[in-house]
Amino acid sequence: MSERLQPGDTAPAFTLPDADGKQVSLADHKGRKVIVYFYPAALTPGCTKQACDFTDNLDFLAGHGYDVIGISPDKPEKLAKFREKEELSVTLLGDPDKQVLEAYGAYGEKKLYGKVVTGVIRSTVIVDEQGKVERALYNVKATGHVAKIIKDLGL
Repeated sequence: MSERLQPGDTAPAFTLPDADGKQVSLADHKGRKVIVYFYPAALTPGCTKQACDFTDNLDFLAGHGYDVIGISPDKPEKLAKFREKEELSVTLLGDPDKQVLEAYGAYGEKKLYGKVVTGVIRSTVIVDEQGKVERALYNVKATGHVAKIIKDLGL
């Protein structure tokens, strides 16, 4: 199982395809704070709620210097459907081989309906302008999470 990140750790570098198949890297956001959130699957109720919450707050977060990137194990084609169906403006990246999910501690054993399963652990990592982990939140709830981040960051 992958190690969870701690504040002060260097955020693992990544380059993944977005919903249009274009490569996006964490390095593209150097000099800005980045909220990287990990979710299990596009087009599912909880993940839709979370992505819509981030989209609804995107301008507010951007105005405070934060970019938002959502990462799931989905392929770009599914991410494109998700984006169009839900009118999402948040950047969605696909990590089908789960290397980035594992590097961020967002893939491993979790409890699902009382059973232990291996899968995506809904997580959010906030990366500062220098690429260091500012906060690492694991097993977060899909609903109300964006409001909690905004409150915790004092925005």
